Amino acid sequence: MKNVMIWSIGLIFLGAVGCQSMTGKTAGRTMSDAGITASVQSKLTADQVSNFSRIDVDTERGIVTLNGVVQSAQERERAGRLAKEADGIRGLNNNLQIQSQSPQSMN
Repeated sequence: MKNVMIWSIGLIFLGAVGCQSMTGKTAGRTMSDAGITASVQSKLTADQVSNFSRIDVDTERGIVTLNGVVQSAQERERAGRLAKEADGIRGLNNNLQIQSQSPQSMN
C-alpha cells in the first residue's frame, strides 16, 4: 500500500512537471503563444494595402518577433502596428528589413 502511494505521488509530480516543455513554457503559455502568432499572421495576410508574404512571425512568452523583408519604412511600421493589435501581445521585436533597391531599378 505504501509503494502504491509513493508511485501515485511520483506520477502526479511527473504529470505536473511534464506540463512544461524544454523551454520552460507551460502548455497554456505555448497555446497562447501559438494563438498570438496565428492572430498576427492573420492580420498581416488580411492587410489589403501591403504584401506581407515575406514576414516570419514568432512568439515567445507573449513577445512577438517579426523577421523578413518589406518594401519600405512605411510597410515596416504598418506591419508593426498590425502585430500590436493582436490580443495577448506583451511586446514586439520588429526585425523587418527594408529591401534595398538595386541601382538598375532606380533608373
